[in-house]
Amino acid sequence: MRAILCDVGPRDGLQNEPETLAPALRAELVNRLAAAGLPRIEAVSFVRDDRVPRMARAEEVVAAIERGDGTEYSGLVLNERGFERFRETTLDRVNVTFGATEGFNRANGNMGLADAVGNAEAIVTAADAYPRSVTISVSFGCPFEGAVDPGRVAELAERFAGRAEVVLADTIGVATPRAVSSLIERTRADGFHGHNTRNTGYANCLAALEAGATVLDASVGGLGGCPYAPRATGNVATEDLVYLLDGEGIETGVDLDALIDVSQWLEGLLGRRLEGYVYRTR
Repeated sequence: MRAILCDVGPRDGLQNEPETLAPALRAELVNRLAAAGLPRIEAVSFVRDDRVPRMARAEEVVAAIERGDGTEYSGLVLNERGFERFRETTLDRVNVTFGATEGFNRANGNMGLADAVGNAEAIVTAADAYPRSVTISVSFGCPFEGAVDPGRVAELAERFAGRAEVVLADTIGVATPRAVSSLIERTRADGFHGHNTRNTGYANCLAALEAGATVLDASVGGLGGCPYAPRATGNVATEDLVYLLDGEGIETGVDLDALIDVSQWLEGLLGRRLEGYVYRTR
């Protein structure tokens, strides 16, 4: 078995940090991850600077990336304006995201669920020249509405099946392996984006793969969270996930030692201990 790992640290990880890193440093993080063999990196998001200031100047980040062979570079967009910015860059893949609930979409994108889905469909249609991913946030639980009906998530996933890679996100880290396995099987989703808020993230990743997913999002050092999801802590740490998958005989193509080097460098840059564990063992 082989898993495609997408490191979302430069985007989902850094967007929740207290400090704003300069575009050159954000690009350096991307470059270091690519050198460690990550097959996909979510480098930036194209959002309003005043709403997510840590992601400001995305175009400068992209311009400073030293592209490596074998790595696909992705950008996240929330609306058509974001997509217009995306396609002026050299990024390879567009990732459009929306939430599975009314409340989350109102908080995250200032629009209701129906409008958010319509917006995503318009972007997927316009981006037919690019590889496309659709990430459905809060697929397992919402900070504003609580439990999410799996049937609703299945209906949303069905709208994009065959048109884009579909990724189910456990944005607030409430899922357990049985729930992940069940929903991945039901939706036939391509990927899973897990947070380790309740220490179930790694087991959930294995459950997703066993249920048929092939893409796993993770964040170097376990950085992450969501500005619009109260108490949502970091993503699963990429190096911890690679260690687990290596031990289970699941290929990733990622150099674990090089990835640990990235986390150690990032710890020094941010001036604090990161949430991941494996990088501390060396």
